[in-house]
Amino acid sequence: MYSSVQLTSTDMLGDWGWYVTRTMAYLYPRHCRATHFNMDVGNRPSYRSNPLLALQHDLIPYSTREQHGVERSKWFEDEGYGYNLLQSTKPQTIGYALADSPVALLAWILEKLHDWTDNYPWTDDEILTWVSVYWFSTAGPAASCRIYYEMIHNSKINQNWLTRDELRKYLPGVKIGLSHFPNDIHVMPSVWTRTLGDVVFERDHEKGGHFAAWECPESIVSDLKDMFGRQGGAYGIVKGRSGHD
Repeated sequence: MYSSVQLTSTDMLGDWGWYVTRTMAYLYPRHCRATHFNMDVGNRPSYRSNPLLALQHDLIPYSTREQHGVERSKWFEDEGYGYNLLQSTKPQTIGYALADSPVALLAWILEKLHDWTDNYPWTDDEILTWVSVYWFSTAGPAASCRIYYEMIHNSKINQNWLTRDELRKYLPGVKIGLSHFPNDIHVMPSVWTRTLGDVVFERDHEKGGHFAAWECPESIVSDLKDMFGRQGGAYGIVKGRSGHD
């Protein structure tokens, strides 16, 4: 095991897990030595900040995965982003509905389970498990909406609050692993996601969506093993400790 002084952070969740893990790396790069992401986040490379990636972007055609990803991302921005706008601006309004009606909560969640996955065969028990996490939690379903509002509004009044744009800047010194799943809500070209930092592991998957850790956990486990294994790019990132002792 790694010591408590120098930790390796890996994230087997996308979505908000990306922001939590990225914030850890941004604030504590000496202790969070490597991160693994299974959600595509990044910026189009520019010649000023990422000249080599920008050149690759302009000269090398998109792969089949990346071409599909452009279409998938556009669909999400045009047809699937309504929930985000509502939760980012009027979270309490939808919060009352979700806390008052199990049917409303079921519809709100099932829509995402259907649209954001790669034809995953959800069972009734699985769906009810996901809904129950929200319904029976101490905080209640409305709490899940407020994080969107707080993310945007707190960054406007607190100068020490890390914004989404800041977290997407190139961060040196923290190794990165990327697992690309074709039916995530954002599927970006590799040169975009490589603008985050030193990418030492990257793999495209033939199936999987936004909830990849649930849909195909074996793929994420395999990627983590390869990234941190003896032949992986993040092997031995803590000096004097292999992680396999």
